[in-house]
Amino acid sequence: MDPTHNPFTGPPVGTATRPPRLPRPHPVPRLARPVRALPLPGPGGAEEFWARVRRLGTPLVGPDPQGGPEHRAVTFLWRGTPATRAVEVLPNKLGDPREPAGNLMERVPGTDVWHWTLRLRHDWRGSYDFHVDEGIEETGPAYWRRLRAAPRPDPFNDRALPRRWGGEPVSYAELPAAPDAADWRPRPDVARGTVVEHRLPSARLGGDRRVWLYAPPGPPAPAAGLPVLVLLDGEHWGPRLGLAHLLDNLIADGRLPPLAAVLPEAVDEPTRWAELSCRPGYVAHLADELLPWAAGRLPLSADPARTVVAGQSLGGLTAAYAAVAAPHRFGNALVQSGSFWWPAGDDAEWLTRTLAAVPRLPVRFWLSFGEQEWVALPAARRLRDTLRRLGYHGSSYREFNGGHDYLCWRTELADGLVALLGR
Repeated sequence: MDPTHNPFTGPPVGTATRPPRLPRPHPVPRLARPVRALPLPGPGGAEEFWARVRRLGTPLVGPDPQGGPEHRAVTFLWRGTPATRAVEVLPNKLGDPREPAGNLMERVPGTDVWHWTLRLRHDWRGSYDFHVDEGIEETGPAYWRRLRAAPRPDPFNDRALPRRWGGEPVSYAELPAAPDAADWRPRPDVARGTVVEHRLPSARLGGDRRVWLYAPPGPPAPAAGLPVLVLLDGEHWGPRLGLAHLLDNLIADGRLPPLAAVLPEAVDEPTRWAELSCRPGYVAHLADELLPWAAGRLPLSADPARTVVAGQSLGGLTAAYAAVAAPHRFGNALVQSGSFWWPAGDDAEWLTRTLAAVPRLPVRFWLSFGEQEWVALPAARRLRDTLRRLGYHGSSYREFNGGHDYLCWRTELADGLVALLGR
C-alpha cells in the first residue's frame, strides 16, 4: 500500500463501541392470540399442555390468522416457576429498544405458562433468547440491563448454535421457506479437509494471534495455487461453527473448486472494536503478514481475483475496507451485515463517502443484509447505490428475512462463496 496515493489509509479514529440508537421504523409484528389454545387453570391442565409442547417442540408455528399463505403465527413459550415475575423473549432484531416492555411475555392466569406470539413471513429465521425476572430489585433502565444479563436458551427446542463469546448455546427457529442450511452438516460420504490451529507472531498488531488454516481434500493444488478465503472472526467460524464441513460439501458437489481458508481470530470484543474499524495497520497485517505466512504452509494463489476476504458486522466493514485499501491482494469482498454506519457522529459512513470520491477499483463486492436490521440498512443501501453509480457491475447486493445473526450468515456465506469463487 502506498500511503501517498491511497485515500483509504487515513480514516477517522472511531470511538463508538456500539451502533447508533435508531428507532425501529415498523412495530414488532406481535399478535394477541397464540398459535394453539393455552391451558385453563385446574388440575392437569398445564401438565397436559407441557407434555404436548415437549412432543411438538418450540416455538409453535401455525397458520396466519389473516389467512395469507406467506405468513405464519409463531408462539414462543416459557415455563415459569413460583419465583417468576416476568419473562422477556428476544428474537434477533425483533424488538424495539425504546419499548423493551413490548417483548414481555404474558402469563396464563393460574398457570406456569408464559407466551408471546408474532406474525412472520414464512421465510424468516432467527436466533432468540429468554430473560427471566425471578427477583430483580432494580428499576428503570437498570432493570432492563439486569434482566438481560443472563440469557437463557429454550428448553423445549433442541436447535441451537454456539454463542459468539461463549456461554450457553443460543436457540433458533426457522420457518418453512427459510433457506436450507444442510450444506453445514457433515456428510459421511464426503472427503474431509484438514483444519489446523497455529500461532502467528505479528509485528503489526503486537504479540501472537491464533489462526486456523483449512486445507482441502483431494489431489495436489494446481500450479497457480489454491483460491483463498480469508474469513475474519475465525475462532467462531472454525472450531465452533464448523466451517470445514461447509467447504468439504461445496467442494465435493463441485460448487466450489478446492480452496484454502485462513481464519484469524478476533481475540475479544475490545480488540475487535479497536482493529476491525477501517484500520490500515490491520489490513497491512492481513496482506503483508498473514497471507505470506499462510503461503509458507499452503500453496496459495497470489491472484487477487481468486482471493476473498469475508466478514460480518464490523468484520464486514473491515472486509470491504481491506478490498479497497489493498485491491492488489483482495479482489473480492464478501460482506455480511457490514457496519457501514461507522463511525458515529460527523464522520458517519466514512468508507462509503471515501469510496465515492475515487475511480472504480478492480474489486467485486458481494453484500447481504437482514431485512430486520433497521440500524444497518440505511447505510447499506447507500453503499449499494454508490457502487452502482460507480460502475461496480460485477458486484451484488441482497437482503434476507432475518437479523444480525450467525444463523442467517452461515447460509449467506455459502451463497457468497459460490458466487465469487464457484466454477
